[in-house]
Amino acid sequence: MKLTVLGCLGAYPYGGQGTTSYLLQSGDFNLLLDAGSSTLVELEKELDPLDLDAVILTHYHHDHIADLGVLQYYWQLYPTQTPKPILPIYGHMEDDFHFNDLTMEGVTEGRAYFEAEALKIGPFTVTFMKTIHPVPCFAMRFVEDATGKVFVFTGDSGYLESFNEFAKDADLFLADTYLFNGNERHKAHFTAQESGTFAKNADVKKLVLTHLPQQGDLEELRQQAQAASGEIPVELAAPHKQFII
Repeated sequence: MKLTVLGCLGAYPYGGQGTTSYLLQSGDFNLLLDAGSSTLVELEKELDPLDLDAVILTHYHHDHIADLGVLQYYWQLYPTQTPKPILPIYGHMEDDFHFNDLTMEGVTEGRAYFEAEALKIGPFTVTFMKTIHPVPCFAMRFVEDATGKVFVFTGDSGYLESFNEFAKDADLFLADTYLFNGNERHKAHFTAQESGTFAKNADVKKLVLTHLPQQGDLEELRQQAQAASGEIPVELAAPHKQFII
């Protein structure tokens, strides 16, 4: 299983970098996880967008879906010699307006996931946990069926103690870390200390900080998380950085 970062800033693009988006691959299966601003141009550097097998979305805030519409247009309009398959886009149904937008007739199909049900997508089994956020948002735990390797993505969330269990023994823990220490128990995002503490409590193998702030010293953010995580290594997400899980 391989994770490639396409965009990792929170809220808005800045300095030539886009917002939340990742490419998760296993074998020849290509899954796009969120589709924030700049997703399409960064994806083209890694993969023909028409080689995507599915898209899955944590929630419908703009910094996580800004490029979804243009991805649909790409699938609709890009000329090919053979008909393109319909692209499945997985999302929650707690927002009818945005969920209905996932379907473009003959192009993409919206498919629902539910917190209480495991979802099989290609080589992955995905489970979900609702987070603390101003809109419905879901953390995701991906298990690669062939190897048992585990990748956990927090989506966007404020402090939520159940991450200690949800991220348990993950090989890679990708955590929303938009805030420096001193902003604990925020209603929408983790601080560096909280990300590091969850990683330590869950005994993950590696912590990667994402949904990064546009201002401030990111190395200081990493060091704050590292101080809380103990011996668990902490890295910063960056565009086109890859992690083999």
